[in-house]
Amino acid sequence: MTLIKSISGIRGTIGGTVGENLTPIDAVKFASAYGVWLKQQRNKDSHKVVVGRDARISGEMIQNLVMNTLVGLGIHVVDLGLSTTPTVEVAVPMEHADGGIILTASHNPKQWNALKLLNEKGEFLNGAEGAKILEIAESDDMIFSDVDSLGKITKNQAYIDMHIDEVLNLPLVNKKAIEDAKFKVVVDGVNSTGGIAIPLLLERLGVHPVKLYCEPNGHFPHNPEPLKEHLTDLSEAVVKEHADFGIVVDPDVDRLAFMDEKGEMFGEEYTLVACADYVLSETPGNTVSNMSSTRALRDITERHGGTYEASAVGEVNVVELMKKNNAVIGGEGNGGIIYPELHYGRDALVGVALFLSLLADKKMAVSDLRASFPNYFMSKKKIQLIPGLDVDGILKAMETKYAHENLTTIDGVKIDFSDSWVHLRKSNTEPIIRIYTEAPSQVEADTLADKIISEIKAVANI
Repeated sequence: MTLIKSISGIRGTIGGTVGENLTPIDAVKFASAYGVWLKQQRNKDSHKVVVGRDARISGEMIQNLVMNTLVGLGIHVVDLGLSTTPTVEVAVPMEHADGGIILTASHNPKQWNALKLLNEKGEFLNGAEGAKILEIAESDDMIFSDVDSLGKITKNQAYIDMHIDEVLNLPLVNKKAIEDAKFKVVVDGVNSTGGIAIPLLLERLGVHPVKLYCEPNGHFPHNPEPLKEHLTDLSEAVVKEHADFGIVVDPDVDRLAFMDEKGEMFGEEYTLVACADYVLSETPGNTVSNMSSTRALRDITERHGGTYEASAVGEVNVVELMKKNNAVIGGEGNGGIIYPELHYGRDALVGVALFLSLLADKKMAVSDLRASFPNYFMSKKKIQLIPGLDVDGILKAMETKYAHENLTTIDGVKIDFSDSWVHLRKSNTEPIIRIYTEAPSQVEADTLADKIISEIKAVANI
């Protein structure tokens, strides 16, 4: 059982020992720290925070603890109830709120939950802000409100519909072309809030949704990370239903993956590539993804005359670089689409609408669409570390070894070769080094990863 405190929030397993798991006391402690920080940042008479959750079994309990803690600090709460991460992000500025909290552990199994923290723009906190909240949580510097100054909770369960309104109002979402195409799509909502939001979006676009695991009861029918090995039921359903394609999201609906009409994975890395291809064809500009994402985005961007840049891993880093480079679209290779025209956050609803617009425009099968993009293959491996190992020294040695290649060191070490790349970085949450590679074939990607692993072991003498 685990409790992980990081700059992006707090996550852990439900139950167990205080300080070692996400217990009610830990939820209150960190919600208090966030509320105190928020009041310090925005010095005014009244404060408001938007709170929503995915469908995890523990969600209602954790949400009630968090909301009433904020009430005890004199902060007013807008309770979205069952919601999605991007919906809460959209709601924060629409409510003119001071921040937001999403109760979700993303793709982690059902025993996990987390507090994800947002600023007044509905964007994730930066490193300095997150560190300050962790500092407050470990201090006694928390003063709660008296009985006449308590906050109030207001329920508003219309925001998924309002979020969909905002998506449908985007100029690049071609509602008529999508409706005319009469698509049939299978949706795997992993029994969380994607089972609410995605079918509603599809229906309003004139798409016929076939629901698979769309009951938001928190009992995930398979591992909730949207990877090929977890999606055999979706694959079978797409073929059986003669659907145009399949959609799967993670429990909080910020990651998006597609299944083609043959029941084959479109490729989580290629969700962003496809959406970017469409956006760039209509609004030429620049793109950003993180350093562990496919090179295909760079190729597509340059094909449209734009410039591609890679950020350190982490949504907040992608967003920062997108703003700096005026990127028209960006995101992460795990199926996270960030479309600034709506908001700076990964959003599966926006991704679905853009993908459908592209498909309606191209008038081609999803498998043919995938074949039209540059083809790369990725290997994702890791090395378990022994205690006391100098990880920074190992990465420095690899940097020196490949100094003659195109190197980036803003997040571990990334080595760009002419037709492949490798990214080495230490995990913030596990005693491992992650080794991601990409090459023109799976064999080449795996071979490169094994070669680098051997070199690391030789350097580390393990």
